Amino acid sequence: MGSVAGAVFKMLLLLSTQNWNRVEAGNSYDCDEPLVSALPQASFSSSSELSSSHGPGFARLNRRDGAGGWSPLVSNKYQWLQIDLGERMEVTSVATQGGYGSSNWVTSYLLMFSDSGRNWKQYRQEDSIWGFSGNANADSVVYYRLQPSVKARFLRFIPLEWNPKGRIGLRIEVFGCAYRSVVIDLDGRSFLLYRFDQNSLSPIRDIISLKFKTMESDGILLHRAGPVGDHITLELRRGKLFLLINSGEARLTSSSTPINLTLGSLLDDQHWHSVLIQRLGKQVNFTVDEHRRHFHAQGEFNDLDLDDEISFGGISAPAKSVSLPYRYFHGCLENLFYNGVDIIGLAKQHSPQIITMGNTSFSCSQPQSMPLTFLSTRSYLVLPESSKEEAISVSFQFRTWNKAGLLLFSELQLVSGGLLLLLSDGKLKVNLHQPGKSPSDITAGCPDKGFGSKCKSPLGGFQGCMRLISINDKMVDLIAVQQGSLGNFSDLQIDSCGISDRCLPNSCEHGGECSQSWSTFHCNCTNTGYTGATCHSSVYEQSCEAYKHQGNASGFYYIDSDGSGPLRPFLLYCNMSETAWTVIQHNGSDLMRVRNTHSENVHTGVFEYVASMEQLQASINRAEHCQQELVYYCKKSRLVNQQDGSPRSWWVGRTNEAQTYWGGSFPVPQKCTCGLEGNCIDAQYHCNCDADRNEWTNDTGFLSYKEHLPVTKIVITDTGRPHSEAAYKLGPLLCRGDRPFWNAASFNTEASYLHFPTFRGELSADVSFFFKTTALSGVFLENLGITDFIRVELRSPTAVTFSFDVGNGPFELSVHSPTHFNDNQWHHVRVERNMKEASLQVDELPPKIQAAPTDGHVLLQLNSQLFVGGTATRQRGFLGCIRSLQLNGMTLDLEERATVTPGVQPGCRGHCGSYGKLCRHGGKCREKPSGFFCDCSSSAYAGPFCSKEISAYFGSGSSVIYNFQENYSLSKNSSLHAASFHGDMKLSREIIKFSFRTTRAPSLLLYMSSFYKEYLSVIIAKNGSLQIRYKLNKYHEPDVVSFDFKSMADGQLHHVKINREEGMVFVEIDENTRRQTYLSSGTEFSAVKSLVLGRMLEYSDIDQETALAAAHGFTGCLSAVQFSHIAPLKAALQSGHPAPVTVTGHVTESSCVAPAGTDATSRERTHSFADHSGTMDDREPLTHAIKSDSAVIGGLIAVVIFILLCVSAIAVRIYQQKRLYKRNEAKRSENVDSAEAVLKSEIHIQNAVGENQKEYFF
Repeated sequence: MGSVAGAVFKMLLLLSTQNWNRVEAGNSYDCDEPLVSALPQASFSSSSELSSSHGPGFARLNRRDGAGGWSPLVSNKYQWLQIDLGERMEVTSVATQGGYGSSNWVTSYLLMFSDSGRNWKQYRQEDSIWGFSGNANADSVVYYRLQPSVKARFLRFIPLEWNPKGRIGLRIEVFGCAYRSVVIDLDGRSFLLYRFDQNSLSPIRDIISLKFKTMESDGILLHRAGPVGDHITLELRRGKLFLLINSGEARLTSSSTPINLTLGSLLDDQHWHSVLIQRLGKQVNFTVDEHRRHFHAQGEFNDLDLDDEISFGGISAPAKSVSLPYRYFHGCLENLFYNGVDIIGLAKQHSPQIITMGNTSFSCSQPQSMPLTFLSTRSYLVLPESSKEEAISVSFQFRTWNKAGLLLFSELQLVSGGLLLLLSDGKLKVNLHQPGKSPSDITAGCPDKGFGSKCKSPLGGFQGCMRLISINDKMVDLIAVQQGSLGNFSDLQIDSCGISDRCLPNSCEHGGECSQSWSTFHCNCTNTGYTGATCHSSVYEQSCEAYKHQGNASGFYYIDSDGSGPLRPFLLYCNMSETAWTVIQHNGSDLMRVRNTHSENVHTGVFEYVASMEQLQASINRAEHCQQELVYYCKKSRLVNQQDGSPRSWWVGRTNEAQTYWGGSFPVPQKCTCGLEGNCIDAQYHCNCDADRNEWTNDTGFLSYKEHLPVTKIVITDTGRPHSEAAYKLGPLLCRGDRPFWNAASFNTEASYLHFPTFRGELSADVSFFFKTTALSGVFLENLGITDFIRVELRSPTAVTFSFDVGNGPFELSVHSPTHFNDNQWHHVRVERNMKEASLQVDELPPKIQAAPTDGHVLLQLNSQLFVGGTATRQRGFLGCIRSLQLNGMTLDLEERATVTPGVQPGCRGHCGSYGKLCRHGGKCREKPSGFFCDCSSSAYAGPFCSKEISAYFGSGSSVIYNFQENYSLSKNSSLHAASFHGDMKLSREIIKFSFRTTRAPSLLLYMSSFYKEYLSVIIAKNGSLQIRYKLNKYHEPDVVSFDFKSMADGQLHHVKINREEGMVFVEIDENTRRQTYLSSGTEFSAVKSLVLGRMLEYSDIDQETALAAAHGFTGCLSAVQFSHIAPLKAALQSGHPAPVTVTGHVTESSCVAPAGTDATSRERTHSFADHSGTMDDREPLTHAIKSDSAVIGGLIAVVIFILLCVSAIAVRIYQQKRLYKRNEAKRSENVDSAEAVLKSEIHIQNAVGENQKEYFF
């Protein structure tokens, strides 16, 4: 041939990303009759036979005829035994047996089925098992129940493995019953139209069932429409089924959206597929083969406005409800029922209700294609080309999931080269070499021998299915290929397409996107919040408590309350105090004022949270305590109708029940806190508001009954009278603690264990827990099945092992540690098993991963109890503690079970051993019943982990004086930290740490004095050098350690650490400049008196440099000042505990990280609880600050305040009257902050006039 450029390739690309499905559910009637034993000899056939006495007709179960079973001429994977049942039957089980009295038996096999003896389909169990397990000897019988059952005429058994000491030997039986059906064949231009009496059908109920088979990927299966756009359509598109249900309301309202359900894949495989559609009002069930989807419609779907006719296979007239273009269905329909009516039966009877359009027949005469499967990338098919023409045409259809592979190769004669048709990145590419030469053989795939490297491709061989292969418009006889009379092949499955959709059902969880190749699937977990091979494990923690114990500070975090469960993560605020508070906001946190309501015109405030109610419930259930502040003000607005006791106002929680207790009361109906405490303003009522006074009062407090939280709604009905008004404000939901995180049990004997119900994790399972032990080994948990099991254990002091079996044989993963696990520290274990892999991770060690077999068993089937801390045999039990045990995100209550189990105790102490390292800067870890906390009382830092610096800005002339003792005689009676520094003690060592920032020189940073005129001063000299001056003997000059390498008054933050051990002093500046010196003035402080930060008021008996610095004091920022176990700056700034500290001048809490004088509160991440602790007033005055206000000045200020209050009251009253005329009293204030300010001003004036009036007149 002169040029191969003229070669024509006709290819239909079937790269569908959809899936095929199996048959339908198992039968519930008696269908277990033997079907093979009575068949004639002609019903048996095989690929070959060893001899006439080993023929397929001798393959009946338990028969000894001939040689006692079928054996092929050669034992290889291309042999098969075939049964013709005479007609389509329902097959419910199969049984196999080896050759009688021989060493010939099959140990595993495939079961194929077909209607016509062509285009075989493999039966799959669990959608993932490659074959059936066979026999272990010649005479025993192995039965398999087929669930779902098979409807077919032909069955084929294909041996995969056999006794290695013998050959293939097989006797079989199949069980089932007759299968009756009615069929219609539609040719792609015909359809059925069924017209019925509209009154005989329910407008809200539809049940449609059918079976279909086709070779076409597109077509309408059924369609019913209405005059206003309502319709129900079932359409095949690209081998998938789409169910569309649309209400005309969907086009008009946003709340109504069309139903668009998709199921199935590879449904154009010319095999039967079953469909069931059930619609009852808004509930829709859609089933294709064994896969089901359920949908609950929104909007008006109860009553669809549809015509009294429905079409099958096409559409009677073009309709707006169907997107054009559409194709008629070309294939066969079977057992078509619409609301119990046999549509095909009526058509066969020529019922007037059925209109048949086009050519139809009542038998399925679809042409049978003969596909073949390239099982691996080494598979190939070589076909001869004998044509003498210069042009050649090749056409075929193919289907694959792989994006790359060699589809076709034709070698060019006389030269080294050829033509290659490649699939690359999902696209077809043609490579031509040496054009103008005649081709020889045509190859699909690439043989290892015969073609050398001419057809080798870096993309590898093709893996998938082909059908309808023709060369020069002549169909290739694949039967001849199979029999060896045409071409040659390797690793092919002829007359069957073995492709399957591993993404149906989608094993990627939590919205992960599934993609696949021939042998496996992959999950893309991007932007899902989950990780792992199947997007099973959450990347987020389950509570703020868990984040806290990773050392995190306050801030916004994503929380996944149920871990790997179905609930999605959501964003909330974590306030990391001594306990971790969870703060969940809603849309109604502003003050709402309510007027003009009554029983017929109620006010309803609805609160929507940042999380769903399911997410909120999961978070609340985990918490130790939850609360929500409901601020409720009232003026002539009652909560209860005193005549009949009915509520006038109430709130609703997540139980959707009206609650009538208020203001922090227990869940006692119609009571408030004042009623329980007996201090209501009117003793005859249980709430302040029920006094019905014409003045503002309130029933405010925290609601803390977890089962009723959060508040979702508030209803007010009694503000319709003159001057009647109410106002409310709901705070965020606040929860603290995490009960499951600390739920623990201590196992004291090896024979003790806890037992729980069977673990259900058939397809996907994860187990996580903490443990600590000193034992050498022990089983953490175990759950057994008949053959399946899971077990997690401490195999040795350095190895944790996860072992399991799901039917493919036992697997084992072990994580080994360079250090011992039995160190009595908490260690975290996480185990996961899914359809793709099993994994084990311990702490932060590299995980161990075991890939699952490509086509093995996938279901984990357990039936015993779950044993925790031991085994059913009471051997190899675990000694130690197990905490926070979770299975698929659900926590097991170890403490509850441990209280009734001998040898096991609830709880486990010793958390500081593992978490104590979180306490920083000298903070001490303290145990709690559930967890721990960091005691920062002896640290210069604060916060949950003693990591928050305590810093202050010192203004000019300001100082902080910490008095260790007022005088020598009182020192021994002190009960404070200062008591450790008394006159009898000789201070021979101290550690001093602090940071500073200033631009002033000279400056006094720190000065410590004694009653014996000994001192230590840390100053910045006039030249900017930093000097540490020790005078430990009043008769000697001070020892000076000077750092003059740069000016320390440069406005930068500097860190100083001084460590003295008797006469040796070690000084470190900014963590990189260090100096060590020896003191000549002495080795001890005697009777330490005080420590001064900033300006000194008295500075006698000190050296000149220190005196100069003391006169100037310090202007700038000091931070984290620590003197041994004393934190003087912290004692001055935090007024919660009394301390012997005096503050003079302007000293305010600030941050030394920012420029001096800038308030740090604007940069703190700590979240305000939205009035959790009451009104946030200005910062309280410092403890023991010098008070210089005189009584006269105080009196003048009181008079001025009284005048201002009177003026404010008049102004506010005038302002309110204007608002009454200008605005509707029932509407909410446009500016909530202003409304809240006005209300507080009214209440303030009311209280000031009512309570303090006599004082002013007096």
